[in-house]
Amino acid sequence: MKLLVFGRGGQLALALRDQGAAQGHEVVCLGRESLSIADGGAVAAAVRGHAPDLIVNAAAYTAVDKAESEPEEAFAVNEAGTRNIAVAARADDIPFLHVSTDYVFDGSGDRPWREDDPTGPLGIYGKSKLAGEQAMASAGWGRSAVLRTSWVFSPYGANFVRTMLRLGADRPELRVVADQRGRPTGAHDIADALLLMAPHVAAGTAQGLYHFGGAAPTTWHGFAQAIFAEGVRHGRPVPTVHPIATTDYPTPAARPGNSVLDCSRFLALPGARLPDWRPSLARAVDALLAMG
Repeated sequence: MKLLVFGRGGQLALALRDQGAAQGHEVVCLGRESLSIADGGAVAAAVRGHAPDLIVNAAAYTAVDKAESEPEEAFAVNEAGTRNIAVAARADDIPFLHVSTDYVFDGSGDRPWREDDPTGPLGIYGKSKLAGEQAMASAGWGRSAVLRTSWVFSPYGANFVRTMLRLGADRPELRVVADQRGRPTGAHDIADALLLMAPHVAAGTAQGLYHFGGAAPTTWHGFAQAIFAEGVRHGRPVPTVHPIATTDYPTPAARPGNSVLDCSRFLALPGARLPDWRPSLARAVDALLAMG
């Protein structure tokens, strides 16, 4: 299978490159240096020129706090870009998978969020991602699906694991939010989930919204403790991690308190499972610390 991935240097695009190649697929990744997905003509030309068997949109504006002051940029990528890819996929009859986020919800309550729950994003990033989902739906392409996920980490790019390892190397004590809850999710596990969905989307038997994440929900505080526990294997110091409230760590963009996604619909697909995020974390920590 030939995959055309929009996105090149991000966590998910690089994970799709790894996992796609490992499964014997040809993977072509297009980054911002090649084209802007906000340019519909460029997107259509790329799809037509590469003639893939599957398109995955792993490109996104993900700077949650910066988006509050750059709404036009966020919507250009997350809404217009998604629409452009969906329209091109429909025009050339190519299955299309798009990746979205838990930030489309307001984070209220304490039960996991289902695909049919009312959305209510708290900030520009979430609003732009929801607008992308809606733009994709308006394109009317049946052989397409959206995979919402959360708390993505990998050995690549900027993410919570890299940040904690950096801070933990220099500080004996850290303060980490303990009242936000979600599913840490390895980017390589997301890539595997997308590849599992691909034949079902191509056949038209999987479409619409799906949720996916690591099997065991936790808090950012709990996640940080797990990261430092993995660092012990490399002789890294273990800082004291103090739990704090969201109100103790103000940010430009509000974060959802409850980001746990209900993944039942994904689990109904043949062969689907929710991976334990801890082995993926161990591999990510090993890779990051090997880089120095």
